[in-house]
Amino acid sequence: MLVLVLGDLHIPHRSHSIPGKFKKLLVPGRIQHILCTGNLCTKESYDYLKTLASDVHVVRGDFDENANYPEQKVVTVGPFRIGLCHGHQIVPWGDPESLAMVQRQLDVDVLITGHTHQFEAFQQDGKFYVNPGSATGAYNPLKGSVTPSFVLMDIQSTTIVTYVYQLVNDDVKVERLEYKKN
Repeated sequence: MLVLVLGDLHIPHRSHSIPGKFKKLLVPGRIQHILCTGNLCTKESYDYLKTLASDVHVVRGDFDENANYPEQKVVTVGPFRIGLCHGHQIVPWGDPESLAMVQRQLDVDVLITGHTHQFEAFQQDGKFYVNPGSATGAYNPLKGSVTPSFVLMDIQSTTIVTYVYQLVNDDVKVERLEYKKN
């Protein structure tokens, strides 16, 4: 089961679109679920995601126009409880201890957050944490250059095989990570 994880698009305010090389990889009908950390900013960005998969889950980022997106959400995919939160509410941003607190509050196996615009994935105390970065490479005021990135999670039984796609020097680089549920 393929799950697309992305966020921080900031279209049209900080970026005009998802890079063409990423769009070529995101083929409609192959992805079963989309988990978005927010900052889509417009309905058009949401509509684009709906062309890729019918099951789209979005949480509200600090720049989203749609106030109806929830602050946090828990989605069950296979045997995994996956928590979704934009990340601007977590202080300090991206801090492992603060992320662990949200993970415990949501009682999830996997916590997906964004806001920093920088890909990160790690395991801590048997749980998996993912920040897909910014799919468009939208600038972050605290960091000069941002590498565009998104994540595809292939859920196979009690294992998540995570593929990280990053656009580096106009080439798509892919890294593979694995998380097994205890």
